Amino acid sequence: MRTWFVTGGTPGGFGLVYAEAALAQGDQVAVTARRPYELQEWAEPYGDRVLVLQLDVTDSDQVRAAVKTAEERFGGIDVLVNSAGRGWYGSIEGAPDETIRRTFDLNLFAVVEVIRAVLPGMRARGDGWIVNMSSVAGLVGAQGFGYYAAAKFAIEGLTETLRQEVEPFGVRVLAVEPGAFRTSAFSYFQNEPVHETVDAYVPMVEAVKAAFVDANGKQAGDPVRGVQAVISAMNAPVPPHRIVLGNSGYDVVVAMHENALAELRANEKLSRSADFCACHHSGVGALS
Repeated sequence: MRTWFVTGGTPGGFGLVYAEAALAQGDQVAVTARRPYELQEWAEPYGDRVLVLQLDVTDSDQVRAAVKTAEERFGGIDVLVNSAGRGWYGSIEGAPDETIRRTFDLNLFAVVEVIRAVLPGMRARGDGWIVNMSSVAGLVGAQGFGYYAAAKFAIEGLTETLRQEVEPFGVRVLAVEPGAFRTSAFSYFQNEPVHETVDAYVPMVEAVKAAFVDANGKQAGDPVRGVQAVISAMNAPVPPHRIVLGNSGYDVVVAMHENALAELRANEKLSRSADFCACHHSGVGALS
């Protein structure tokens, strides 16, 4: 029986789907939420196999206390799923400073805090899984949602390096990049006003908001099937380093990589021209 620690357990999100999948296979779960009372009724049928913890992941003291409580209750954490996160719309130039900071606080720095709290136990046991929920927006820029994309791009870089650093300790790391999934994520945008500080971008930002609102409840991605794909990837003989979820996301990411590779090769001569000339190392450069 493995113990999972899942952040972002708000009903309607990926976190609770991970928790249910873990419980369905006989595991036990510590699931965190800012409003734990919302999970009381959900948790009751699972008895002692579920521990619901109140946690604002942007509060580092709460993070360490929650991880310690879970470890004391279950004896250790085998799988960490960093699922807490959300974005706010706005242009790169005109998003309010507060929006930028809370985007990174929630989607990047909170993830760092949770990883750093969980890793000592995993290293000590020589085993563990860290699953970082990134996004297709962490691989392909998203107009009007640029700071969320930037935070997820950072998660991608963090995950790549983390994987290399913890592999010697038996800890494995997976980045998950969902496209549009039918979670509660888009529902937040309905009643949020547009706080764009540069008028020139207001029409674009309003159009982005309208697209999210219109797509709510119509997304093609099924969170249950998405989580099953992640678990299958974790259980594969050679687990992938990352997995894109959903048809549209897959197509967008493949096109991005193919275009990037074509552009890279088209500019190969320029790229290779940037090194010191080989003649500098042949003695010619010394004849001055």
